[in-house]
Amino acid sequence: MYNFINAILKGVVNFSIKEFDRSFSDFLEREEYDKAANALFSITLMAFKAGWLAAGGTPLKPQKVVELVRPLYKLPPEDHPDYIETDITDDES
Repeated sequence: MYNFINAILKGVVNFSIKEFDRSFSDFLEREEYDKAANALFSITLMAFKAGWLAAGGTPLKPQKVVELVRPLYKLPPEDHPDYIETDITDDES
């Protein structure tokens, strides 16, 4: 058993940190990891929600994350914060 543990530790010690970081980064960038991480998050969220409700918590109302609206009025170009004065005009002359 001692030799087995020694062999494992020796392999870990000889393992390059840069190679480990590169391999781990490659692993994290895979689509399979994203799917697994999303599934794990969903399971965790469902379990927390079930526990929350079982403990007498009230369900949260759904909230909008983003709401797109049209501006009330069109801002004149010179009043826009990104306005840059040029000799280009909108007129078709």
